[in-house]
Amino acid sequence: MARIAGVDLPKDKRIDVALTYVYGIGPHTARQILERTGIDPAIRVNAMSDEDAFKINNLIAADYKVEGPLRTEVMMNIKRLMDIGCYRGIRHRRGLPVHGQNTKNNARTRKGKKKAAPVRRK
Repeated sequence: MARIAGVDLPKDKRIDVALTYVYGIGPHTARQILERTGIDPAIRVNAMSDEDAFKINNLIAADYKVEGPLRTEVMMNIKRLMDIGCYRGIRHRRGLPVHGQNTKNNARTRKGKKKAAPVRRK
């Protein structure tokens, strides 16, 4: 099992797919990394040598922000928006959709489970 950028990659997957398990690396970036290191994208993680894993690890450490530092940066950006009180920051603070989606019928992922309306009796 290869450990790259602090993440254990799945053994039986192709390396181009397995690299996407690292936070901050998508399919395009994974292909770029493999192209720059000269590693075949079709090779499986368990068939990869330690030297190849070392090359990938060094390239990621030198040129990409992934995992912890990237998560920290994203959270700090959201916190900054909330602190200055802009529209997007207020939407984050209230737990509502940020990018202009309709909230009348949908948005259950952001709003959470429906709250029952109080029953009024005479």
